[in-house]
Amino acid sequence: MLRVLVADDQPMARERLVTLLSAEPGVEVAATAASGPEAIDCIRSASPDLVFLDLQMPGMDGFKVIEAIGVHRMPATVFVTAHDEYAVRAFEVHALDYLLKPFGRQRFQSALERARRHLERERRGEMAGRLAELLRTGRQEPTNERLLVKSGGRVCFVDVESIDWVEAEGNYVRIHAGEQAHLMRETMSALIDKIGSHRFCRIHRSRIVNIKRVKELLIAGGGDYQVVLHDGTRLGLSRLYRDALQEQLTNG
Repeated sequence: MLRVLVADDQPMARERLVTLLSAEPGVEVAATAASGPEAIDCIRSASPDLVFLDLQMPGMDGFKVIEAIGVHRMPATVFVTAHDEYAVRAFEVHALDYLLKPFGRQRFQSALERARRHLERERRGEMAGRLAELLRTGRQEPTNERLLVKSGGRVCFVDVESIDWVEAEGNYVRIHAGEQAHLMRETMSALIDKIGSHRFCRIHRSRIVNIKRVKELLIAGGGDYQVVLHDGTRLGLSRLYRDALQEQLTNG
């Protein structure tokens, strides 16, 4: 199921997108937002896979929304606007498509299909990369027990077992371990290869969690889930990764 957020300050435009999305198989409108700040809150709480984002919203435009979330942490995005002068800038922030109002059903379906293909390639790429690494090394899992983190002129070591969860921040990852947080220059996929997918699981394109730290899963409303850690931290769970997490929790 593809979970979608619609963010547009115009009620009619918002309702039209919701109607178009509701008619598509395998699509769920996870949330709607009428402003930039509301869109940010929905992205963080609902963890949508795809966002249809209006560029011209009062107070905070679509670009400000992406800036607040972070380009590399932003879900797949299709911009929606009545003006075409922002097209170049839209693709600079990795927008998948650019819907120019007014648009028809066929143009909308073309953008949606492009988003589906992008997300599917992203999932296949992660799986293929992991398989290629295992075949190359002949190892079933990495054996790293400590990570070397360089920060502020210091070099420190972080025990892998002490890590609670990790989030992506551009070209870096922020490692949360108890009351400590460490910023490390690394991609999320490369980090998983180092610390082991048998003990860590991706719950969002920009977040992974230590399986042993998961206390429970909460239904947050509308079919959304949150991962609750033993220290009380709550993290949004993307539906794309929900089945894999539940299987790993059960088998672990």
